[in-house]
Amino acid sequence: MMRILLADSDSTSAPLAEIQNFTLFVSSWNVGGIAPPNDLNMEDLLDTRNNLADIYVLGFQEIVPLNAGSVIVPENTTICMQWNSLISTALNKIDVNNITLQEAEEEENVRVYPLKKGSSLKFNVENSTQFECIISKQMVGIFITVWARSPLLPYISHTSVSCVGCGIFGYLGNKGSVSVRFWLHETSFCFVCSHLASGGKEGDERQRNADASQILSRTRFSCDSFQYLPRKILQHDRVIWLGDLNYRIYLPEATTRSLVNDRQWSILLQNDQLKAELREGCIFNGWQEEDIEFAPTYKYYPDSDDYYGCSQNGKRGKSRAPAWCDRIIWFGKGLKQSQYNRGEFRLSDHRPVWAIFKAEVKVPSPLY
Repeated sequence: MMRILLADSDSTSAPLAEIQNFTLFVSSWNVGGIAPPNDLNMEDLLDTRNNLADIYVLGFQEIVPLNAGSVIVPENTTICMQWNSLISTALNKIDVNNITLQEAEEEENVRVYPLKKGSSLKFNVENSTQFECIISKQMVGIFITVWARSPLLPYISHTSVSCVGCGIFGYLGNKGSVSVRFWLHETSFCFVCSHLASGGKEGDERQRNADASQILSRTRFSCDSFQYLPRKILQHDRVIWLGDLNYRIYLPEATTRSLVNDRQWSILLQNDQLKAELREGCIFNGWQEEDIEFAPTYKYYPDSDDYYGCSQNGKRGKSRAPAWCDRIIWFGKGLKQSQYNRGEFRLSDHRPVWAIFKAEVKVPSPLY
């Protein structure tokens, strides 16, 4: 852990603070409207067999099918509880059967956490590595859930969420974002989980850019009585954007497939739409992304390692060129990314992506 003492140079009486590094695990997964099986092992995605992070941020897209019925119902507590139960089981190494789903659903009626003491998601595990959900929110198919080590809970404050719908009619939640923010000690964090406009035709990227612009301009967090709290995404100290951003590759489908087969990632990424946006500094001016060294995450046949549109059982599907639709990017200083990879789950037509960051946090020094 890095420790740097800070003080106000204009005042010898100003309290000292130090910079400490905390580990963040961030992931995004479009699950294609498929409910998770009860035996889904999230340990492989969360990489819990290696070193545990301090905070886990998991974003999902299409946790419900995006049909007319689901679009007008912004929350589905049952499906959220299924995902949260699986995550808690992986993080806390407990038996998911010990969770009472009915009690948990009653707790889910509270739309924004932190969870109350004694709630059904606070498990009685006397373990220093116990994790608890500090904030969780769904808007139609978009779902984000944040988990922190129990010893950190007293130092987490000002949790808030902001939802922006960019879908049907420009405001329904089949597309858009759920953003969460909190303070850890004296540093503010903001995580944006989004599902941007789909489409592989030339020019479709403009609608994705428009969605991103709407999210940046319309996201607003509550300040309560604390006027110093940041309200907009880019006003926070540490900002990470994750999701199915849906950006495609500026190449003919046949060329893309050939390069994917040859694992020519660098050539493909030179023609990646999001990389172009990051280079040209338009919507994502100042944002950064770690180098991609893994195969495109979309679009696969269900329960298969074959990309959609390839010959399977003698049939050819609708054209869907492979692309890195699922991404994690960040903004500003104080974040250092050490890993960026994808998971190999076959649940949906997307593969999840995950990243590990070291985040600098300003911590008040103890008074002696």
